[in-house]
Amino acid sequence: METIDWFAWRIIIGLGCMWLGGGIFIVKGLPRQLKPGPQPTAPKGTPERFGLFWLDQYCYIGLTLLIGGLVLVLVSVVGGRG
Repeated sequence: METIDWFAWRIIIGLGCMWLGGGIFIVKGLPRQLKPGPQPTAPKGTPERFGLFWLDQYCYIGLTLLIGGLVLVLVSVVGGRG
């Protein structure tokens, strides 16, 4: 039975997460809550507010994938194959 090379898989998954998160980050950037200065808002219960909410969620997903992938790669490289 073959053994799984977990070191390689952690690197591959980490780089994949960084690729996907980086693409989202390039397209949309930071969520409104993390940007300096006044940000656009909309009245509660409107479709515009719903759209802003989902764009913020999209940004958080991208940021999480980017940072999580970076952490996974760094932990794998520092930890080595052991």
